[in-house]
Parts: sequence; C-alpha cells; structure tokens
Amino acid sequence: MSVLCGLPPLLECVYCVACARWAWKRCLHSAGHDSENWSVATAEEFEPVPRLCRYILAVYEDDLRQPQSEPPEGYGVNPDCLIVKKNYPDTGGRAPPYLLYLDHDHADIVLAIRGLNLAKESDYAVLLDNKLGKRKFDGGYVHNGLLKAAGLVLNAECEIMKQLLEKYPNYTLTITGHSLGSGVAALLTMVIAQNLDKLGNIDRKRIRCFAIAPARCMSLNLAVRYADVINSIVLQDDFLPRTATPLEDIFKSLFCLPCLLCLRCMRDTCISEEKMLKDPRRLYAPGRLYHIVERKPFRCGRFPPVVKTAVPVDGRFEHIVLSCNATSDHAIIWIEREARRALELMQERDHATKIPAKQKMERQQTLTREHNEEHKAALQRAVTLAVPHAFPPSYYGTFDELDEEQSDTSVRDSSPGSSSRSKTKDNWDELIERLYDKDESGHKILKRSRSQ
Repeated sequence: MSVLCGLPPLLECVYCVACARWAWKRCLHSAGHDSENWSVATAEEFEPVPRLCRYILAVYEDDLRQPQSEPPEGYGVNPDCLIVKKNYPDTGGRAPPYLLYLDHDHADIVLAIRGLNLAKESDYAVLLDNKLGKRKFDGGYVHNGLLKAAGLVLNAECEIMKQLLEKYPNYTLTITGHSLGSGVAALLTMVIAQNLDKLGNIDRKRIRCFAIAPARCMSLNLAVRYADVINSIVLQDDFLPRTATPLEDIFKSLFCLPCLLCLRCMRDTCISEEKMLKDPRRLYAPGRLYHIVERKPFRCGRFPPVVKTAVPVDGRFEHIVLSCNATSDHAIIWIEREARRALELMQERDHATKIPAKQKMERQQTLTREHNEEHKAALQRAVTLAVPHAFPPSYYGTFDELDEEQSDTSVRDSSPGSSSRSKTKDNWDELIERLYDKDESGHKILKRSRSQ
C-alpha cells in the first residue's frame, strides 16, 4: 500500500524531469545548428536574391513610378521594363498578384509573385484547398491549391514568356515569390520543367526559381530532385520552412501562432527523424537551401550575416526554433535587408582579395560543377535513407494517379524509355483538366485566358 501511495509523486517527478530536459534541449537549439555543417555561399550564386526581393515588393506597389518606399541605390525597378502586372481582379482570386519584368541589366526575365494578403479570403482559399496526400505530381506529393495557382499563372502567361525567351535567347527565366507566392513559384517551376515545349523547348538550365521564406509545398523526393532549378532562401529563425503543419492549419490558427508552434515543436521532438523521412506525404521546403544566419545563441543583437548553402536530405529544417524572431524573420522587408547586407559583405571580401576576372569565371565554373556533384550526392543519399520514390524523374509519369502499390509495380515492370517520355510530353492538357475539371468557374477563366 505504501508503494502505491508513493507512485504518483514518483511519476510526477519523472514527468517534470522529462519536460525540463525537453525544454532545455529546445532552448539550446538555435537556427545556426541547422546549417552549421553547410558550405558558405559565394557572391555569384547569391547575387540575384536582394534584387528579386525588390521585384516581389514591386508587386505590392500601386504605381511603380511613385513607389511608397524609396528602394536602395541600384535596386530600383524600371516601370518601362514592366511587361505584365496582375492583381486580384485579374487572377479572379485563384492566384496571388504577380508581375512579369524584363531585366536587361542582368539578362533576366523575372516572374515575381507576392506573399499572403491577410485581408484576402481568396488567399486563404488557395491554402485551404489541400489535404495530406491529395495531389500527386511526378512521383511525389505537392500542395493542391498552390499547384492549381501555378497552373493558372502559367496558362495565362506562357505565350508571353515564350515570345520573350525566343526574342532574348541569352536571357534566363527566373521565377520568384515570397511565402504563399514562394510555393506557387516553386510548383510553377516544376510544371515548366515538365513542359519545356510550352516555352519553345528551351534548355532546362535557362529556368530557375528563388523561393523566399518558402512554404513547405512538396515531398522530400521532389524537393531534392528539383534542387538544380529551385532555390529556397531562409532568414535565421523563420517558422514557415520549419513546420510540417499543413498550411491551412497554420493560417486557421494565425492569431494563436505561438501556441501552435510550441505544440508542433513538442510533437516533432517525439517523432524520430527516420520516421519523418519515410513519410511520402510529408511536405518540405523545396530545392537547394540558402540559410542567412545573423544571430547566435546567448548573444544580443544582430551580427554580420553569413549565408550557408546545401542540398540536404536529412536535417532539412526539421525542428522549429523557439524564438521571438520566428515570425519577424518571415517578413520580406527583413529578408531583403539582410540579404543585401550579406551580399555586400561577400563582395567586399572578393574586392579585398582582388580576384581577376578570369579567375572569377573559373570559380563560377567550379561552383557549377560542385553544385551538380552535391545534387547527385543528395539523390544518392535519399536512396540510401529509403526515401519513398527517390528515383530519377524518367521513372515516373508526371501525373500519376495510381496508388503507391500500383505505382511501384509500374516502375518495376516498365523501363524509363519512350512510353514514360511520351506521357510527360502530353501532360499539359492533362494538368489543366485535372486541376480544374471539377470547378466550372475556374474552367471558364482558363478558357478566357487561352482565347486572349
């Protein structure tokens, strides 16, 4: 009897010790731990980020000739180079506002997509149009609402982009977005990579994506597979790339976000990373990751930012950082400012060493080769860790609606030959039909954009 009486206090002590240990580990975990073993980014590869942030901010402007805030020197947007600018009435609320900009100074055709508008119900509708494992794409899973928005944007602007790419054969097509727009941009890049014929059969190397403060929008096999064309930019403690909570749940709980983050933090701590990696429907931040680190634990204030980069498989921002900056680091204004500071520091170091132009070109070629090798190593690592469907893209059709067992059987029974490729070539109309065949108003919008 005395043993039973002493049992509840003992359990309480064990519970308190376990909670204290968990809290201690979580408080010691900082954002710098996520990327401490990554390599340092160079000025050449990180150069587009600050100006792309300015293009995203330009989407918010009503009049580019009279901007609400004066851009830094060298980062202005020329209104005469604006090709297309569409707001919510133009997209019917089915995609965030965006602009198409011709950057002659950097030989770039830029499609910039704005982030979430808290006052627009249509943005929430895009987020809520999803459930775990609802949409398959290229052998993986993606966010359904973001994929539909990406399909609408590409269907509306593919002819203009095709004309620009043909007119400027040396220009790159860069797709960028922030927050909600980053998910649309990443999935839009995937759709383009699978439908290069819609843009005149351009080389895959001419397209690239920079997802700023990215939403988790694709499964791990896709996040690694498309790392050669998709890049994600994360500032320090930003919560969005770190929480696997579905986007619709995040914004349902927007006014109690700290509570949600703490609960998700506790839950993720109890789940092994091996189990996370083997969940085919778990969504991740897309592509190659660039992490801007500017604060250190137990130190006050911001430090000169350092940019780390890698194509990780395991350790891809799996843990939420319990920080008072977890939400402020998501703001596009802060990301633009710190990215600009980081780039200036990189350029100052390069200028101090006085690297010759020929050596810079050789370093750029070496960097490209290293990125390709790192990407291949990440794909092999994904296979080693038994990440579901971590196979080359040609093994899968683009819109595979079979269940996983049928899909695995088809992979074993079919070779990556002409049948797989022919399915990929014919997938554009299939994409539009599958995304909008159950939505009459959406179908009318697409019909109207085609006639234009």
